[in-house]
Amino acid sequence: MSTASQHTVIITGASSGMGLALARAFLARGSNVVGNARTTERLQQAWHALGSPDNFLGVAGDIALPETAQQLFAQATARFGAVDVLVNNAGIFNPKPITQYSSDEIDALINTNLRGFVYPAQQAARHMSERKRGSIINITASLAMQPNVNVPASVPLLIKGGLNHATKALAIELAAHNVQVNAVAPGIIDTPLHTPETHEFLKTMQPAGHIGHVDDIVAAVLYLADARFVTGVVLPVDGGMSAGKW
Repeated sequence: MSTASQHTVIITGASSGMGLALARAFLARGSNVVGNARTTERLQQAWHALGSPDNFLGVAGDIALPETAQQLFAQATARFGAVDVLVNNAGIFNPKPITQYSSDEIDALINTNLRGFVYPAQQAARHMSERKRGSIINITASLAMQPNVNVPASVPLLIKGGLNHATKALAIELAAHNVQVNAVAPGIIDTPLHTPETHEFLKTMQPAGHIGHVDDIVAAVLYLADARFVTGVVLPVDGGMSAGKW
């Protein structure tokens, strides 16, 4: 793979939260970043928030559609020549008892979390296999490694757990092409998803006794993007939540 300053990185769900933080981190390294979000407006806002860099390219579209993934790779290669890293970050997580999910909510989980992984991964596998180098990093969920009775989430965990196993399977499939496939499985991270009044309870859900920061996820992704002899790993970043019962 080329040096970090020459990397081109595709990040799905790049307009806010973890995706925006990842975009900022890769740009700080000198990488080219191709970010996806549903709308051009959201990507414009992200571009301004990142300081309007010349090496950020926004590609709007629903990541659940195969044509969006095709456009991501087509525009990335047209602008920057090749793609070195794909971060499948786009995702939704709405925990609740299985009886409370509507059909629309189930469809949204399947579209964003499952199709939003499969179609970009297909494009990355073709592109990176031809180049004999590349890295695919999936953002999954620590709870999919060890469910917790305090957070009922069987429907989203059905998909996130599947992505953990798909990460390993795809790593084996692409290993002969020198393509690494890994995942980061976040625990409870301090984002706007969790309001301040919930933080004291959330601190009790991992042995570390505190919740994580977006920078913790960024550091894990950057490590996996650089790793050359690490593939098929699901890396929990969760303060010990998935290590066992405590």
